[in-house]
Formats: sequence, structure tokens, C-alpha cells
Amino acid sequence: LKTLDKILDFNIENNIFLFRISSEIIPFGSHKVNKLKWWKSFKTQIENLGEKAKKFKIRLSFHPGQYTTLSEKNKDVLKRSIKDLAYHTKFLDTMKLDSTNKIVIHICVIYENKNQTILRFIDNYKKLPNNIKNRLILENDENFYDVKDLLFISKQTKAPVVLDVFHMKLNNKCNFSLNEALFKVKKTWRKKDGKMKIHYSTQAKNKKRGSHSETINPTQFLNFCKLLPFPVDIMLEVKDKEVSCLKCIKMLENFKNI
Repeated sequence: LKTLDKILDFNIENNIFLFRISSEIIPFGSHKVNKLKWWKSFKTQIENLGEKAKKFKIRLSFHPGQYTTLSEKNKDVLKRSIKDLAYHTKFLDTMKLDSTNKIVIHICVIYENKNQTILRFIDNYKKLPNNIKNRLILENDENFYDVKDLLFISKQTKAPVVLDVFHMKLNNKCNFSLNEALFKVKKTWRKKDGKMKIHYSTQAKNKKRGSHSETINPTQFLNFCKLLPFPVDIMLEVKDKEVSCLKCIKMLENFKNI
């Protein structure tokens, strides 16, 4: 928590107003081994972090790992997944942040068949408590679920879609152009969800398909931003983290769409 406070100070100083908190902020946050009522023990500290984020208009998010999934067939795994989403939600709720601060999840793998997996995800989503549903946004992936799949799921659940442009390049069976995808996805975001959020990354050289690169090329990033038809929040998914972020921010000083 002290480290997160220092990170927020660094971000404020460097004009970074979008940040993904590590899911390990509370060790074993949703695991049965953790008996600590951390939301009570560290209530003041967590609330103060939330106040700082609100004061400086820093938008925060989480992205639980691949094993946190609502499409899971195994009831025990599904139960643990929901418990994990509840943990992430409780942290943001304890910070007293509004519903523009999100939790990103994937649909994950295909089980018996794609349609049944999608329908099971939708059914499980609808059973979630409202405080969890208010936080969730759905991300397209590089292998199984493209933007069109996510738009269908969003229509059934009202969950916004976070467009991952790198994943879309690798998995775009619907053949959407970037512009077309952006406009379609924007419609899934309501006022309570805040500004539309997208993920930007590039392929790492000599690594498996879908691996994020070590660094972002700022010029390529600026050229991408020039194609954006409306303002969005952009999360960089890159190995060198703030190093790339600071380079890109420098490039964007006179650009209006971010």
C-alpha cells in the first residue's frame, strides 16, 4: 500500500492518469488461507489512496489472471473465480472509487463449443452481485474471442468492451477495420463507465505469437493515435512499463485525442 502511494505520486508528477494496480496488492487476496479482514485493518490507508486518485483524476483498474473466468464449467473453479472478482471489487469499493474504475476480464478458452461457452459466461455474469457487474469490462483476445463475439456478449450483459488493438490484429475473423471496431465498441460504454478504454501493444520479436514487446515505438504509437476518431483512454501493455509510457506521453504533448 505504501508502494502504491509512491506510484501514484510518480504518476501525478509525470502526467500518467491511467494505472493498473497489481492483483497481488493484497497477498492471497481471495485465497482461503488469507483470514485477515484487510478492508477493515487497512481501511484508512486504502481510503486515502482512493482520495488521492480522485483528487488528481487518476483512473485505476485491475486485470485478474487467466484463471479467473466466468466461462468455467467446473463449479469449484467458477466459485473461486467469483471470489477473486469480489476481492478486486472490494479493494476498489474500499477506495470509494466510482464505476469508471474497472476490472478487465477475458472470456478465456473454448470448452465443449464456443456458443455454449459464451452462453455460460453470460448466464454466470448475470448472477453476479451488482457491485461486481458495475466494475467488469470485457477484453477481446488473440486466439478465441474476437471483437464481434465481445459485442454480442456485451449486448446480453451490458458490460463494456475494452478493445485490445494488438489482439484484434491477431484475431479478427469478423474483418472489422480499426475505425469500425472503435465506433462499435464505443457504443458499449455508458456515462457511468467513463471514457472508452483501449489496450495498445505490439508483438515481441522472436517470441511466441501474442507476446508483448519489450518497449513501444513512440513514433508508431503517435501514428496510431492520429487514426483515432475520438478521445479514448489508452493502457500500454509493455514490458518496460513506465519507460515506454513516458516516451509516449512526451510524443503526445500536443495531441488532443488522449
